[in-house]
Amino acid sequence: MKKIQHYVTGEWTEGKDEGTPVLDAITGDVIANTAIEGLDIPEILNYGRTKGGEVLRKMTFQERGNMLKSLALYLNKRKEAFYEISYRTGATRIDSWIDIEGGFGNLFANASLRKLFPNQPYHVEGDPIDLSRGGRFMAHHIMVPKKGVAVHINAFNFPVWGMLEKCAVNWMAGMPAVVLPAPSSSYLAEAVAREIIASGILPEGALQIINGTVRNILDTVESQDVVTFTGSASTGRILKAHPRIIQEAVPFTMEADSLNASILGEDAVPGTPEFDIFIKEVRKEMTVKAGQKCTAIRRIIVPETLVEDVQIALGKALDKVTIGDPRLKEVRMGSLVSKQQVEAVKNSVQDLAKEAQIVYGNLDKIDAIGADAKKGAFISPILLRADNPLNNRAVHEREAFGPVSTIMPYKTIDEAITLSQMGKGSLVSSITTNNDTIAKDYVVNAASHHGRILVLNRESAKESTGHGSPLPYLTHGGPGRAGGGEEMGGMRGIKHYLQRTAIQGSPTTLTEITGIYQANSAYKEIDKHPFAYHWEDIQPGMSLKTHKRTITDGDIVNFANLTWDHFYAHTDITSLDGSIFEKRTAHGYFILAAAAGLFVYPNKGPVAANYGLEECRFLRPIYHNDTVYVRLTCKQKIDRDVASAEHPSGIVKWFVEVFDVEDELVAVATILTMVEKKQTVFVEMTDAKIQECLSKLTEDVKPKWGVLTPQHMIEHLEFTYRIASGENQDFEIATPEKILEKVKNSLYNYNPFPLESEFPLLKKGELDNLKHSNLATAIEKLNEAREAYKAYFKEHPEAILKNIVFGELNKYEWYLLERKHLNHHFEQFNLLD
Repeated sequence: MKKIQHYVTGEWTEGKDEGTPVLDAITGDVIANTAIEGLDIPEILNYGRTKGGEVLRKMTFQERGNMLKSLALYLNKRKEAFYEISYRTGATRIDSWIDIEGGFGNLFANASLRKLFPNQPYHVEGDPIDLSRGGRFMAHHIMVPKKGVAVHINAFNFPVWGMLEKCAVNWMAGMPAVVLPAPSSSYLAEAVAREIIASGILPEGALQIINGTVRNILDTVESQDVVTFTGSASTGRILKAHPRIIQEAVPFTMEADSLNASILGEDAVPGTPEFDIFIKEVRKEMTVKAGQKCTAIRRIIVPETLVEDVQIALGKALDKVTIGDPRLKEVRMGSLVSKQQVEAVKNSVQDLAKEAQIVYGNLDKIDAIGADAKKGAFISPILLRADNPLNNRAVHEREAFGPVSTIMPYKTIDEAITLSQMGKGSLVSSITTNNDTIAKDYVVNAASHHGRILVLNRESAKESTGHGSPLPYLTHGGPGRAGGGEEMGGMRGIKHYLQRTAIQGSPTTLTEITGIYQANSAYKEIDKHPFAYHWEDIQPGMSLKTHKRTITDGDIVNFANLTWDHFYAHTDITSLDGSIFEKRTAHGYFILAAAAGLFVYPNKGPVAANYGLEECRFLRPIYHNDTVYVRLTCKQKIDRDVASAEHPSGIVKWFVEVFDVEDELVAVATILTMVEKKQTVFVEMTDAKIQECLSKLTEDVKPKWGVLTPQHMIEHLEFTYRIASGENQDFEIATPEKILEKVKNSLYNYNPFPLESEFPLLKKGELDNLKHSNLATAIEKLNEAREAYKAYFKEHPEAILKNIVFGELNKYEWYLLERKHLNHHFEQFNLLD
């Protein structure tokens, strides 16, 4: 019998025992066995801490984020194979979209968070804290990756999303992971893990996966590890109380099943958009993933006067839900994950039915389209009604983890809040109302018991992500029964895998530690203007002291007239009595503009643009005839991605201090500039350099890659120059329109052409017939074509000419293409050395 394999300590392996069979949820056929005997758990955990952790911890947040982005793109190209496997879990295409592409979405979302972190392996959190009167002793907080491994014990319902929503966060923080999917759907997690490992994108040891129930997984966890659990509240409590967790004080995050409540507002009566929205949302949350969602609606709390209306409307909505083989387009709900889960749901419903009435569905009868209902794990949607919910404890304590929900009435909004809180903590609650007073009352007073609250109405419904959808940038977790834990939440989630440490010292020392300039730190004086440096060469603390400027009465009046800012302190000196101003006062924004005039470097250089302004403060008035000067200091560098028509660059934050002649600080601000990075990849193709390279080319030179001969390469370049000179424009652009802009923008980056780049006018592996008699003649014709190209753009500097691959290019873009193109082919024939 085939066994589901594990990836541990650098290899795919399987357990030595026979294992436990895992069945197809639709057909009941055996897919494979899960077996774990023989796995060395302590070795696996230590392998992650050392092999994977050491590499991840050294990577910067930007490198980790780009790693996640690459992985998401890689997996997304292979998603159809995962969809096919997912059908065997009982999931429809829509169900699987949540799991599969939702999981990839977590990778993308966490990758984007790299922009919020510094360009280093650790994070600097919050604002600096001054601990002295003289400004020479201060504190800050840094957050460094924990030197352990993240152990993720996951549920069966979302094998892909459950793995990636957690791993994306720990990888972004710099921690490796050991993932333990639930056995009943582990074959899908295994398939995704295989592609992740095959991609080679992650460092070895960053991901290990154990597909089976491992009862000793917590026996050797250590204080630097992090454990997360998703599943039943009862199992979670047992794991949380594990002696090793307590002894080592291991962070333990539990996301448990909860009896999530959805409330219908008193205003949302039949005939209103809100009533229809509510019915649609409840039906969706009952049937998507066959109700196997930790965020599904279990309690439907409605005004007592609307119970009958809601029951009838929901019944009609559920009648439209077709059940069967999820591969069929007409099927809207698949099966549960296993027969065992069907029995568990039936048992829970039978317990609930002791104090509530089943008003829709039948536990013993199910019609399945395209499948054998007896072989598959099918169950009907079940709707119950509890007319006395304040005294019915079961509906607030017993969860049926399937397409099951209970209607219950409330008299007042306060009673609805009480009922929602009787679940003793949930992952999510929602309220559907068009009355913002009701919405505010519910949210503020119910929030203590819920991890997330959704407010639905006619304005938000069309774009709402829904009651049951946790989002990467929002916290996912809840108090009490829901586990008391917290996952995701953007930067918040990443910080769970980082150790926060307070650091104290001098501003100069903390500048070096944090990589961020701290006020009162020693300045780093430099030989030239800081705006003349490329991004790589700028360092925090680099500083410029400007010359001085006296602010005149005319400056203030002219600025008022220019901006139409005629505030009395600037223009009416007769109105200053009783104010804080002594004389005519300069506009704060004029001081800022004047400061820019003092520190800006006028020449063209690496600074590409002003990118913004932060933290502007005016500390005391500047009057006419006051003199000021500026200290401009690099505060922080932030890397950025560039995908548009601009050269690679980063953001530099500059700390601007404006002083008066008494050296008293009068204004501060942080300005942001976009600074270009150095171009060190390509050799500049001057006339002399080109001729030097061509002089090395002979007929017998062999290419490092590809099939071109020396003469074929030269004639190819000549052909390109004849296009660039306008001589040949009779062709269609070969690149598809939908990606043409992206392809064209790639000219601006510093990435070489791929080695095996293909020319669209040639079939792969084939060569054109040679036009010229020999190599020397070909080089002569190439030089003629290049001179024609140069002459054309000298005469027509504003011209736009087509290129076969990159589309319409201007003069500068043709220069960029020439540089890349010549570097590519000259390197191909080893001519650049």
